[in-house]
Amino acid sequence: MTSREPQEHFALHGGTHFTPKESPESINRFVASLPPERRENLYEIMKELADADLITLHNDGLLADGEGEIGGSDDC
Repeated sequence: MTSREPQEHFALHGGTHFTPKESPESINRFVASLPPERRENLYEIMKELADADLITLHNDGLLADGEGEIGGSDDC
Protein backbone atom coordinates (compact mmCIF):
# COMPACT_ATOMS: atom_id res chain seq x y z
CA MET A 1 0.00 0.00 0.00
CA THR A 2 1.19 3.49 -0.66
CA SER A 3 -0.35 5.22 2.36
CA ARG A 4 1.98 5.97 5.24
CA GLU A 5 -0.36 4.77 7.98
CA PRO A 6 -2.63 1.73 7.71
CA GLN A 7 -6.28 2.67 7.47
CA GLU A 8 -8.84 0.71 9.42
CA HIS A 9 -11.90 -0.56 7.59
CA PHE A 10 -15.13 -2.37 8.41
CA ALA A 11 -16.84 -4.83 6.08
CA LEU A 12 -20.11 -3.45 4.74
CA HIS A 13 -22.00 -6.63 5.58
CA GLY A 14 -21.21 -8.00 9.03
CA GLY A 15 -19.15 -5.02 10.15
CA THR A 16 -15.93 -7.00 10.58
CA HIS A 17 -12.94 -4.83 11.51
CA PHE A 18 -9.94 -5.22 9.18
CA THR A 19 -6.87 -3.42 7.85
CA PRO A 20 -5.82 -3.86 4.21
CA LYS A 21 -2.17 -4.71 3.55
CA GLU A 22 -2.37 -4.26 -0.22
CA SER A 23 -4.01 -1.86 -2.65
CA PRO A 24 -7.71 -2.18 -3.48
CA GLU A 25 -6.69 -3.18 -7.02
CA SER A 26 -4.54 -6.07 -5.74
CA ILE A 27 -7.30 -7.23 -3.43
CA ASN A 28 -9.90 -7.04 -6.23
CA ARG A 29 -7.65 -9.03 -8.59
CA PHE A 30 -7.15 -11.69 -5.93
CA VAL A 31 -10.88 -11.99 -5.24
CA ALA A 32 -11.66 -12.14 -8.98
CA SER A 33 -9.15 -14.99 -9.33
CA LEU A 34 -10.86 -17.15 -6.69
CA PRO A 35 -13.06 -19.98 -7.94
CA PRO A 36 -16.79 -19.26 -7.59
CA GLU A 37 -17.25 -21.71 -4.70
CA ARG A 38 -14.69 -19.72 -2.66
CA ARG A 39 -16.52 -16.43 -3.35
CA GLU A 40 -19.98 -17.50 -2.16
CA ASN A 41 -20.10 -15.27 0.91
CA LEU A 42 -18.24 -12.37 2.46
CA TYR A 43 -16.96 -14.47 5.35
CA GLU A 44 -15.22 -16.85 2.93
CA ILE A 45 -13.74 -13.97 0.94
CA MET A 46 -12.39 -12.20 4.02
CA LYS A 47 -10.90 -15.47 5.29
CA GLU A 48 -9.22 -16.02 1.91
CA LEU A 49 -7.84 -12.46 1.97
CA ALA A 50 -6.48 -12.93 5.49
CA ASP A 51 -4.98 -16.33 4.64
CA ALA A 52 -3.24 -14.72 1.63
CA ASP A 53 -1.91 -11.96 3.94
CA LEU A 54 -3.73 -9.26 1.96
CA ILE A 55 -5.70 -8.03 4.99
CA THR A 56 -5.45 -8.26 8.76
CA LEU A 57 -8.65 -9.26 10.54
CA HIS A 58 -8.97 -7.75 14.00
CA ASN A 59 -10.59 -9.96 16.62
CA ASP A 60 -11.19 -6.96 18.89
CA GLY A 61 -14.96 -7.07 19.22
CA LEU A 62 -15.20 -3.75 17.38
CA LEU A 63 -17.91 -3.92 14.71
CA ALA A 64 -19.82 -1.43 12.59
CA ASP A 65 -23.54 -1.58 11.88
CA GLY A 66 -25.19 -1.32 8.45
CA GLU A 67 -25.12 2.47 8.70
CA GLY A 68 -21.37 2.52 9.32
CA GLU A 69 -21.71 3.40 13.00
CA ILE A 70 -18.82 1.84 14.90
CA GLY A 71 -20.16 -0.03 17.89
CA GLY A 72 -23.71 0.10 16.51
CA SER A 73 -26.45 2.68 16.65
CA ASP A 74 -29.70 3.12 18.56
CA ASP A 75 -31.60 1.65 15.58
CA CYS A 76 -29.76 -1.69 15.80
